[in-house]
Amino acid sequence: MKILLLCWRDMTHPQGGGSERYIERVGEYLARQGHDVVLRTAAHTDAPRRTRKNGLRIERAGGKYGVYLLAPLAVWQHRPDVIVDTQNGIPFFARLYSRAETVLLTHHSHLRQWPVAGPFVGRLGAFLEKRVAPRAYRGAQYVTVSNASREDLVKLGVREADIAVVHNGVDAVPQRQPTIPDDGKVHVVTLSRLVPHKRIEHAIDAVRGLDGVVLDVLGSGWWEDELRNYAADLEGRVVFHGHVNDEYKHAVLSRAALHLLPSVKEGWGIAVIEAAQHGVPTVGYLEAGGLKDSVIDGQTGRLVCSEGQFREVIADLLDDDAERARLGAGAAEWSTRFSWEETGRRFAEVLARVSARPR
Repeated sequence: MKILLLCWRDMTHPQGGGSERYIERVGEYLARQGHDVVLRTAAHTDAPRRTRKNGLRIERAGGKYGVYLLAPLAVWQHRPDVIVDTQNGIPFFARLYSRAETVLLTHHSHLRQWPVAGPFVGRLGAFLEKRVAPRAYRGAQYVTVSNASREDLVKLGVREADIAVVHNGVDAVPQRQPTIPDDGKVHVVTLSRLVPHKRIEHAIDAVRGLDGVVLDVLGSGWWEDELRNYAADLEGRVVFHGHVNDEYKHAVLSRAALHLLPSVKEGWGIAVIEAAQHGVPTVGYLEAGGLKDSVIDGQTGRLVCSEGQFREVIADLLDDDAERARLGAGAAEWSTRFSWEETGRRFAEVLARVSARPR
């Protein structure tokens, strides 16, 4: 089967995140099964126009908006049997210009995030996501990553019968990790793109009143300067590590007492399971949606309803070694249930059903 994957970024992109990891891991799995798979994504200065990764061909063309405009050219060039159209806020609308069967992959609703994009782009994006996309893809197969995201799609008018939930997997912990010197302090960690809707400010405020606690911020993004200014008074108690490799990421995660995820919205939260691999429980917000699937409240972490409760629960858990250890043990066991192999297998089943439809 010839499969074309459309996504605005890939994992090498400076702003790449969980969505990009998902589509690449699925693409690699499909390639291993003998399918001809191409991932079309935006060009950027950190990667060549064309690469091959574990059997997956990656092509990069266009920028932030140009990648959408050039997608029809990719469809014409490759003549796929099936297209996976990744909707990060807005889809590529491949169904409107291709006769190939199209699967719409969406991780979570962006309706609460659009205001950050400014008055014009924000309103346009919200209109396309809320009004246009559900009509353009009426009757098409949807894939999303959590039950919470499925519920959001149903609220937009998508039929529940058209939605398949295929959870994220997780990469294996690297066998070799750098040794980080013990500074004698308690560390908590966030692992996230640094953009406003991730609300890293809530994590900074949580450690502001906790003596001897250091917040490690893993990730990069255009909001980083604002966050550095916000934490300037904490004098080294908030450490910005930037975009790091997997080995260093896991070394930092493994020494953390807690993983903090104060995001407005998450489809799933791969970082939750990555922290859980080290027995590190997550504290996040119930309103984030997908965390209701990736965090079992009271068993693998805690989900809260307000910023005050967020700070209170963090402080309580840091004072209660036994409770933290109990949650950590639950998180570690929970993490063993997820793999990209299983994610790929379930996604392949969806594509097989779609490709078998009579045209």
